[in-house]
Parts: sequence; structure tokens; C-alpha cells
Amino acid sequence: MIGISTLCLHHEPLPVALERISNVTGSIEVMDEGLHFLSSAEPLLSYSCTFSIHAPCRGTNLASLLEPIRRGSVVVMEECFAIAAEVGAEVVVHPGYFAWTEERAQAAQQLAVSLRHLSAAAQEYGVSFSVENMGDWEYFFLKTPDELHLIEGYGFTLDVGHAHQNHCLASFLSIPARHYHLHDNDSSADSHWAVGRGTIDFSPVMSAVKKSGGSPVIEVEDFAGAVASMHMLERML
Repeated sequence: MIGISTLCLHHEPLPVALERISNVTGSIEVMDEGLHFLSSAEPLLSYSCTFSIHAPCRGTNLASLLEPIRRGSVVVMEECFAIAAEVGAEVVVHPGYFAWTEERAQAAQQLAVSLRHLSAAAQEYGVSFSVENMGDWEYFFLKTPDELHLIEGYGFTLDVGHAHQNHCLASFLSIPARHYHLHDNDSSADSHWAVGRGTIDFSPVMSAVKKSGGSPVIEVEDFAGAVASMHMLERML
């Protein structure tokens, strides 16, 4: 089943987003930020949907050299894990970033420490998490396949739009992923367009989804575009 992220209704309260999306698919990814920030599992418990949760990322940094920020970011993820455990949801996390090029090696070490802590927490809560590749954003980790060694031994989420923006989608598609974020762009920006509006060929993408058995989620900027994308990709499956 193809899911839809609440990103497409991020301007609406979470209960509104859940109601609208649950009417078109039984799989929902909650963008755990802004109006959709989860302080508890309560908003999700009245739905029989399969959930995944995109952990908070805009105010967190698992690779921060500032140890209180790194530790605090891990705590935020752990709180997300606790909520995910109540609804059987998988969690997607971002790998973080370094503030200065000269700090890259140290930041990679910090990321490794954070991932070990998250792995222990995931085992404690009985949840799974995977790390998402990033778009063409300066100083962020995991933009290209040659950085996958940074998350070796952990789950991987392939964001198709991010990979296309970095001109390495074909290489990423050869690597099995646990989770897929599906949206389109013309490679000039992380646009989160509906499928077919940009320049991504989704035929090999959906072949990779089928082959890997990973869970696909539409992460499009608007609701109508997300629903149209879901129907288009369903036909490919």
C-alpha cells in the first residue's frame, strides 16, 4: 500500500490532516513538526491506519559538535520512538549536519555516537528507524551513495526527490531501502512536486520499491497532488 505524508496538509491541524488522508489510504506518515508535532500518540490511536513518523528535524542535529544540542536531539528522537511504539510506527530521522567544512570529520563521529544511542533506544521501545538521504543542502550528511558508510548497520530511507536533486538517483536505487519518500522535481530544487510534474522517471523507482519490499510514502507539497501521485504510482505497481 502506498502511503501519504501529512506534509501535504502541514498548514492544517493534525486531526484534519489525518481525517482527509485516511479517506484515501490506510498508510500515513506523520511529519512530526509544526502543527503536526506529536506530544503524545493520542491523535493517532483512533485510526486503524499503518503509521510511520518523520521525526523532528528542523530544530535537531544528531551530528552537532555542541554536545548539549546533540544529546538534546537524541532525546527528541527517543520521545518520538516512545510515541511510535504505541502505534507500531517506523521512524525516519535525518543524519544531521556540520557547521564548518573543517568540522566534518568530528561531526561524523558525533553522528556515529547518536546512532548508537538511537539503536539502543529503538531496541528498548521495540521500534525500527531508518536514516534519510539529504537534498542538495550545504553541510548536510548523506547526500550521495558514497556516504552510506556513515549509516552502515542501520536502516536506510531513500528520498527519491533528494537523490534526483543530487543527480545520483540511479545509484541510490541499486541499494535496497526500508522506506521510500516519493515526490518529483526538475533537479534544481527540493520542490516536492506531484509525480509527473518534474523530470524523475518513476518506472525504475517503483521497480526498486517492489524488489526491496520497502514501504512507499508520497511526500508531495499539496493534497490534490499527493492523491494524484498515489493513483499514478499504484498503476505502476
